[in-house]
Amino acid sequence: MITTPRASATPRRRVATALLALAAMLSAGACSVANSGPEASSGAANTVRVVLPEEPPTLEPCDASLTATGRVTRANITEALTERDPGTGQLQPALATKWNQDSPTEWTFTLREGVKFHDDTAFDAKAAAFSIDRTVGSKIDCNVDGYVFGGIELTATVVDASTLKVKTAKPDPILPLRLSFVEIVPTTTSTTGKVREPVGTGPYKIAKWDTGRSLRLDRFAGYWGKAPDFAAAEYVWRAEGSIRAAMIKSDEADVAVGLAAEDGVGDAAVQFPNNETSYLRIDATKPPLDDIRVRQAINSAIDRDGLVASVFAGLGKPAGQLVPEGVTGHSSAIQPWPYDMAQAKKLIAEAKADGVPTDTTIKIIGRNGIYPKAAEAMEVVQNSLIEAGLSVKIEMLDVNAWLEYLLAPFPKNLGPTLLQAQHGNQAGDAAFTMGQIYGSKGAQSSYGTAELDDLIGDAEQASGEERQTAFAKALEYQNKDVVRDAVIAHMTGILGLSKKVTYKPNAATNDEMRLADLHPAG
Repeated sequence: MITTPRASATPRRRVATALLALAAMLSAGACSVANSGPEASSGAANTVRVVLPEEPPTLEPCDASLTATGRVTRANITEALTERDPGTGQLQPALATKWNQDSPTEWTFTLREGVKFHDDTAFDAKAAAFSIDRTVGSKIDCNVDGYVFGGIELTATVVDASTLKVKTAKPDPILPLRLSFVEIVPTTTSTTGKVREPVGTGPYKIAKWDTGRSLRLDRFAGYWGKAPDFAAAEYVWRAEGSIRAAMIKSDEADVAVGLAAEDGVGDAAVQFPNNETSYLRIDATKPPLDDIRVRQAINSAIDRDGLVASVFAGLGKPAGQLVPEGVTGHSSAIQPWPYDMAQAKKLIAEAKADGVPTDTTIKIIGRNGIYPKAAEAMEVVQNSLIEAGLSVKIEMLDVNAWLEYLLAPFPKNLGPTLLQAQHGNQAGDAAFTMGQIYGSKGAQSSYGTAELDDLIGDAEQASGEERQTAFAKALEYQNKDVVRDAVIAHMTGILGLSKKVTYKPNAATNDEMRLADLHPAG
């Protein structure tokens, strides 16, 4: 603070006083260091800086299963009743402290007491029931509704302030796991439209969102749990991976997400299995993609080993199914589709001879930044499909435009399309893959069959080994008799980490980056 001189001071003394004050300010600024400030004296660093590939389209809690939204929102701004440990796969308490199954269709949840929302209102069973109804029962097209619940009917009833009952129309053995995706919000949250900046119970609250520039979260002083180390987090977004890497090296960022091996982050690179599987969703409702031979040819024409070795720089593993090893329902019988260009050409020729319009232009709808070198990967696929005898063009979109093609209802008057997509099953059960992606009415499904719907439905009702066997059977049927997609690779992620921060990424990191898991180095 600059002190105003007394009125009796001479002009020369006023100038001298001002100069001394200015010098003191400059000296203090020259001696300051990054992440210092009022809270630094108490041992907490000030701000952790995170650079993302893209700006979140929204922070709407019921869309937190979308990667761009979830990595900022989940467990930072909002929380759920339960949470899954990505290391062990075990379900743990969050805003609920315990739960019991009263019958095949009814569960009781005991809620944590003394929790407040960022607006200082109390969290209770009314808020929990409201949040479940808003996510699953409303008409605001929540991604979590389709992705996690897929048409499951349930009713949430308040018993008392700290007790909630949830009843399902049919037995659901994994209901507590599904509820780990329902972010809890206060009852004042809109039920007629999505919110851009939510109020939650998490360790951070939204401080300022400067659209197109940055997003700042501040530590919530009233948080019920352990206070995170960083007082604030600032997110910025840069589409180019090399720029994100350079920001780490030049001390402009502490964490950089979604890097490729050639982005040049050097010793700051941290590799981790990110639980994501890249694939192409085939719109099997439109010719020529409505002919299974063409869908089989697309799979045969893609050199997955070559893609992983060259475009992905070895960071990945060729894949044959969206449900990876370690997830309930994974089928060891399904292997990556073998590369066979001769077979692809043969299938296309056979379809053409039978009158299938194989010369119809197929559009690959890609997404910038969905994974490193996304556009280059689609160019490789395009060249392969053209070589096989198809007509293919590419349209790369940013996340907001791409989401219109990912989620039903899809844009009308589309021709045949292949959607570049990526799926992460961090919940550990094929139910979070099969219904939404392969079911006839799935939120991300462009095609399904009655037979596959029945197989999925049977699997969702099963438990234990029967559940594993039933989902594997559904996956095998899809792979052989439906061929709705071309699965490419199980991906390996790279993030850049500055020397000022310690963080151990895990299988959930790509979907949710918990700021409480970041700590100042040393």
